[in-house]
Amino acid sequence: MDSSKNHKESFYKGSIWDDVDLDYEKLLERAREGLEDVMENSERFTPPVPEVLHEGSKKTIIRNFTEILDILRREENHLYKFLLQELGTAGSIDNRRLVLQGRVPEKKIKERVKLYIDTFVICQECNRPDTDFIKRGRTLFLDCQACGGKRPIRTKLIA
Repeated sequence: MDSSKNHKESFYKGSIWDDVDLDYEKLLERAREGLEDVMENSERFTPPVPEVLHEGSKKTIIRNFTEILDILRREENHLYKFLLQELGTAGSIDNRRLVLQGRVPEKKIKERVKLYIDTFVICQECNRPDTDFIKRGRTLFLDCQACGGKRPIRTKLIA
């Protein structure tokens, strides 16, 4: 037994392991140092805030429309149709922005984007945004990739 202990000591002597401290608590503390920002921010998903501009009294522009789509991982046409239907106005997509006809209050746009996120993006089981659409027959389901939950989406807007 004594010889095996001496063998291990001689194996580590003069190697890179001489300078390494293998104390569990110290290693754990070192690992936690790199995770501090992640551990402090428990919310991984922050809902996008629409940047709304008004051009006179005739147009309302959502400047970051495509950025919102990228964050939500949804198709352009789906959010576009939803906002037009909910806001009761006409509009078009011009480059990376959504142009709405008429002057639409910023608060109303933000409320409708939040409604869209709650209805079509966030899983009701685990509150994560990792969802996709699945269409079975005439029913649209929200399929969560994080927890495996599925729920039907009750709305007149079809994806």
